[in-house]
Amino acid sequence: MEAIKIMIDEHENVRRMLKVIRKICYKVLTNGEYDIEDFPRIIDFVRIYTDKLHHGKEEDILFKTMEKELERLAKSGAIKGMYIEHDNGRLYMANLEKGVLSFKEGSDEARLDIIANAICYADLLDRHIEKENTAMYTFAERMLTETSKEFIERESKKIDEQATEAGTQEKYLNLLTELEKKYC
Repeated sequence: MEAIKIMIDEHENVRRMLKVIRKICYKVLTNGEYDIEDFPRIIDFVRIYTDKLHHGKEEDILFKTMEKELERLAKSGAIKGMYIEHDNGRLYMANLEKGVLSFKEGSDEARLDIIANAICYADLLDRHIEKENTAMYTFAERMLTETSKEFIERESKKIDEQATEAGTQEKYLNLLTELEKKYC
């Protein structure tokens, strides 16, 4: 399925950002050179590229289709687990944002909140991506009907085309490259 191939490619881009997150957190920990203003840019990448674009396709199209059609898988809790992990990631980003704000307001101790939430997010997403790439996407490709696969392809393509027209992929992949050059 082309839609799943694109999601796997998006996962690779997310994993690249997870490496940036780890590197910048090490700089925060060791009082190395970093720009605190890069954290809001990372949060923006996560909220728009990872969450709105990528997770939006998973939650609104792929997982909903799987829940309707693959009753046994839905009852196992596997799909619900993916939703829960997405929500946990959103919580880490909200807490990271609070930590960055607190740090900017003068709380040196807020570094703990920055590091803890950013690293927890990176660890969660790395493990989450592995589950999706090796299990959830495989289930979809093997078990969904051709009609459902065509629906997923068509709806995912619409979202990708809208994002391309808005410049979403270009903007966030450029940001990713810039941050990799700076921190990796």
